[in-house]
Amino acid sequence: MSGRAKAARKRYAEIARTIAASKMVRFVPPNRLWEVKRAFDKYGPTQPAGYKINAKISPDVVAIIDELGQLTHKEVHEQTNQIARGLAAQGIGNGSRVAILCRNSRWFALAFVATLKLGADGLLLNTAFAGPQLAQVIEDQDADAVIMDEEYFPMLQDALGDKPAFLGWVDSTENPPLPSLDSLRDGQSIEEPPAPERTGRTIILTSGTTGKPKGAARAEPKGLKDLLAVAATIPYRRGDRMLVCAPLFHAWGFSNYTASVMFAGTAVLRRRFDPEDVLKTIEREQIDMQIVVPVMLQRMLDIPEAKRRTYNVSSLRAVCASGSALQGELASKFMDEFGDVLYNLYGSTEVAWATVAGPEDMRAAPGTAGKAPTGTTLRILDEEGNDVPVGETGQIFVQHDMIFEGYTGGEQANRLGHLAGTGDVGHIDENGRLFIDGRIDEMIISGGENVYPIEVEDIIAIHDGVYETAVIGVDDEEFGARLLAFVVVNEGHDLDESEIKSHVKTHLANFKVPREVFFLEELPRNATGKILKRNLQEHGGVIDSTDDEPEESVVVADS
Repeated sequence: MSGRAKAARKRYAEIARTIAASKMVRFVPPNRLWEVKRAFDKYGPTQPAGYKINAKISPDVVAIIDELGQLTHKEVHEQTNQIARGLAAQGIGNGSRVAILCRNSRWFALAFVATLKLGADGLLLNTAFAGPQLAQVIEDQDADAVIMDEEYFPMLQDALGDKPAFLGWVDSTENPPLPSLDSLRDGQSIEEPPAPERTGRTIILTSGTTGKPKGAARAEPKGLKDLLAVAATIPYRRGDRMLVCAPLFHAWGFSNYTASVMFAGTAVLRRRFDPEDVLKTIEREQIDMQIVVPVMLQRMLDIPEAKRRTYNVSSLRAVCASGSALQGELASKFMDEFGDVLYNLYGSTEVAWATVAGPEDMRAAPGTAGKAPTGTTLRILDEEGNDVPVGETGQIFVQHDMIFEGYTGGEQANRLGHLAGTGDVGHIDENGRLFIDGRIDEMIISGGENVYPIEVEDIIAIHDGVYETAVIGVDDEEFGARLLAFVVVNEGHDLDESEIKSHVKTHLANFKVPREVFFLEELPRNATGKILKRNLQEHGGVIDSTDDEPEESVVVADS
């Protein structure tokens, strides 16, 4: 055995010990092993298989808690069997594509799992999209049916045509405009429908922050070793009570919901994010893990300290963030208040994950995106596809078993052999920690010098008077491009343009100082907390025309 093979074997042995110690995987009695095999043979390593297994081994464990109450794993399994049979009676089956437009509640889970039980694909729609954009995505992605919360019906009724459509969350006390999933269950057997001919796929949309959203199709995992390696870097435990604040339609929220199923845990869901309600929920439900996008951390810190500390959140073992850049300053402030419980996963819809940063990483190197888990290949390459030296910037490429299959519309992804690009550039330090230097498509050349806005953002963010900031590049006749900074000022502070410029100048080269600074009450964000920089370009006289229907600007706390 080669030295490389021995090292890999040793690493996976360490992962196995971590998994065993954390009790992520429960010992299955020999008489139950056949049931586990049958579940995976029928559905593959997917959520339907997870609920089927848990219904036998942990039937009374609570699977979902939402505003409507709670469901056990057995109840979810049986109700999704009924809904699947009801959908099949409406012509939905192997190879169908079902668009799901539901907020975080049981209805998202029930709709999705029932869809996969039929061998249909689940197309997860962004709940913050405007009506015209939703209609366009449904058309572009060739959806055969739509399941939505009732609030979205007025936006889509003209776009449905003759497609079968059903309601998840129902607001009407009487005469809802469409049949509900609950009504589909009426008269249906709780027995599983026949095995599908193929495993249903999950189609997650890219964020659409720089153009039209694309569908990224992901089939069942090729194996579980890489997935378990990631799980070993974040303190998942079997039976965790997990508060999933990140939207379930987004890869980050969705993957953690999936983890709660596979580890026979409890997914605690709320339809809207409210920071104080989050603290109440953590205390009341004794939450072990919280799943967030970074802006939610800031919203939690915005609660006045006196009020924030009235809640007992000592049950929290891990707060896991992903979905957009986590600035080092915000990470440090959050850990100072809530303890060293913060984990940050860097990845994308296309590559799933690339690196994970734990509390020790973020304390030692604020702003780091962490290290690649065992089984994940991380490479920083130049334009010719060669590895760059330690500390130098290049394009970020990743390889593991969960790389997406490809865009549903046939567009080409950024691939280099088996490696997939994240769309970002970054560098690795001497300790193997990754740092993100910016988006490939955000780099500007100002006066002949390369500038990535994220570097300037990080500097502005450490100013005591700055609440949050965004920096973009726009065309400039004299220099080719110039930087614009957008700043939200902390309450009780008074900043002006000269102070921001002076602050940047003391830390960075002159050519990285923003030419103009705009002060805003809030930054435009999508539902996953990413800043919509194309909306900010209007201030520089530039409007991105690549997006036919601009994504709705939403502040996460109010979404």
